Amino acid sequence: MTKAVVKIGGKQFIVAEKETLLVDLLQEGTKELVLDPLLVIDGDKISVGTPTVKGAKVTAKVVTDLVKGDKIRVIRYKSKKRVHKENGHRQKYSKIEITSIK
Repeated sequence: MTKAVVKIGGKQFIVAEKETLLVDLLQEGTKELVLDPLLVIDGDKISVGTPTVKGAKVTAKVVTDLVKGDKIRVIRYKSKKRVHKENGHRQKYSKIEITSIK
């Protein structure tokens, strides 16, 4: 099984074919991604790029444009002052599926 390390949106992911993952929200209208892998693992053979592996490509298709993550509650509190503030946040993601690693 071939695996690769790719960089999407400033974060690195270990990916394999037919795998789905959540990445930070991509630009609207993006249907397919072609990524340059930083590292490729093919069985016992490991190829490390400087900075990317030459001749290797990872292709992915966008399954859904917008997926909302879990809600995070943020509380600011000052003791003995009767001061507190509560905020909520839901991160937006794109769901992609890795189609091939070449």
